[in-house]
Amino acid sequence: MRQFAQRLGVFIPETAVDLERPGRRGCPRPCSSPLRHTPSLRLQRYPTGVRTLVIKRQLNAAEIADVGELVSTAERADGHRPLSDHLWLDLAQGGRHGFAGLLAWEPDHDHAVGYAQISRGNDSWALELVVHPHHRYEMAAIGPELLTAALDLVAHEGGGHVHWWVFEPTNAHVQLAASVGLHPGRRLLQMRRPLPLDVTADTPTRAFLPGADEEAWLHVNNRAFAEHPEQGGWDLATLRSREQEPWFDPEGFRLYEEGDRLAAFCWTKVHHDQVPPLGEIYVIAVDPDFHGKGLGRALTVAGLEYLATHGVTAGRLFVDAENPAAVSMYRKLGFEIHRTDRAFVGDIAPVTA
Repeated sequence: MRQFAQRLGVFIPETAVDLERPGRRGCPRPCSSPLRHTPSLRLQRYPTGVRTLVIKRQLNAAEIADVGELVSTAERADGHRPLSDHLWLDLAQGGRHGFAGLLAWEPDHDHAVGYAQISRGNDSWALELVVHPHHRYEMAAIGPELLTAALDLVAHEGGGHVHWWVFEPTNAHVQLAASVGLHPGRRLLQMRRPLPLDVTADTPTRAFLPGADEEAWLHVNNRAFAEHPEQGGWDLATLRSREQEPWFDPEGFRLYEEGDRLAAFCWTKVHHDQVPPLGEIYVIAVDPDFHGKGLGRALTVAGLEYLATHGVTAGRLFVDAENPAAVSMYRKLGFEIHRTDRAFVGDIAPVTA
């Protein structure tokens, strides 16, 4: 890997550890036209010393703080955090198996000018990046550098399906994605509505009990999201990492049971950093054995009712645009589209030599 990095013209610290290897699976999904990424020519266009790209498999506290400052600066400029919750938690915990952080630095700047992150998900790779607001005039250079280096890392770690998530993409993002061989994929809608609802919950739910409900919840979550690249394939460590977050509230994690089985759940979250605080349906799902009973709507109402009774005056959720049944249900409950995000995707072939 160090020889690969030298060809790229980037620096890998001696303390770096290897990414989790996906074994012999190669591309976890069929690759009809796999991309083949070779060491980046884009990086080599710039003289040594103009920009440095540091690749880390684990981040120490100071490096996490550097990225956190960059993320916070971008959030203040854009009105939303540039990293999704899944990748943010992976970053905040220093990087787990299947993680790599790529920091771009320039001389005479005490802050990172760009950051990209890859994290292994449910049989795919998640990729996100952020460029410092004061350096976005260099996006045409920094963006391709970070993306190309990140995709090269994926190729050298066995390849696979990649999702690059972009919040409110523009034509510039479309062109940037195309330049590295990625094409438009899933669209994710952020929908919002004021609270309270004009209907009340009529389905009894109870709070999640930490230390007792994890196994049952993981069973339902992984059945409901079996094919989902981010939410599927969770394990106990993934769930426990959320339980350790400051925002975690087991009372807002509503469970519905039929007999001795967990049938559905609605996990809520409150963003206290927003003014006023913004409620969110963080994850909601129904066990496939209980589909067709209207539990999706019922648990949505229960979750929003919980938020409203705790003083939250607006709620949001995220839903795939290609899920018309769910979008229709949320519209009927008064939700409207607030923002549209998009994944740019591609199948990266593994490097075999």
